[in-house]
Amino acid sequence: MHLKIEFALTRVRQWLGALSRSSGRYRGGGTGGLGIDLSGQIAVVTGGSGELGRVIVRTLARCGADVAIHYHENWRQAEALAKELDEMGRHGLVVQADVTDFGAIVRMRDEIVASLGAPTIVVNNAVIQYQWTSVLAQDVEDYESQFRSCVMHNVFMAKAFVPAMVEARYGRVIAINTECAMQNAPTQSAYVAGKRGMDGVLRVLAKEVGPYNVTVNQVAPGWTITEQARRQGTQRQADYEAAVPLRRRGEDQEIANVVAFLASDLASYITGAYVPVCGGNVMPAI
Repeated sequence: MHLKIEFALTRVRQWLGALSRSSGRYRGGGTGGLGIDLSGQIAVVTGGSGELGRVIVRTLARCGADVAIHYHENWRQAEALAKELDEMGRHGLVVQADVTDFGAIVRMRDEIVASLGAPTIVVNNAVIQYQWTSVLAQDVEDYESQFRSCVMHNVFMAKAFVPAMVEARYGRVIAINTECAMQNAPTQSAYVAGKRGMDGVLRVLAKEVGPYNVTVNQVAPGWTITEQARRQGTQRQADYEAAVPLRRRGEDQEIANVVAFLASDLASYITGAYVPVCGGNVMPAI
């Protein structure tokens, strides 16, 4: 009951925020054109303290959302990011959890609800990193860790956060997949297995919760330029870029832009989608 009340309050804040922007979320026409307006909404981003996660958090906040910034071990980055959000005039909440542990996810949810309200936007971005090698050489534990951080991570987040969305008949679930899920390249087997597994779960979830106005989509980046690559001066990767139709690597901000779009009401009729943001390096067939 407490979660239902909190979610209802979140929706009221969302509607009031939209009204305060005069013309609502669809700011078509005039000189402003279309704009993404997430004012009044509450988001949670797993892996929010990571390279791509930080850009997603900032982007959602700039669009008007308050954001719960999840971290596993990188507390300092999460705290610094929360301060950035405060300076923007948004609320940033730092939360810790192991995304492979359902109990930890539930505790994180309860902390978010108590501090910010019930999230209307869930971004599942966290994943366990490991050393890639061949199927025959890959440790069995790596397959298990990818299954838990890709498949079960998404299952746990759905079980924790989606029931309130269903009750309120509104919500956005966005998961970060990868172009690798379509490429099936050598040495990527554990990663591909985990990402293809989560793809199946999320497509089924999209059909199950669609009748309640809850959308479920995936964003699939290519080999993306992040802050770390810029610091190291490794943005250019000639062999990779030569295979990409747009002949370049994508920027982290370009990934975050698609996440923000799918989180908005501009994407209200899109669900069950796997959206590659990789310059055409993979192209799902019809």
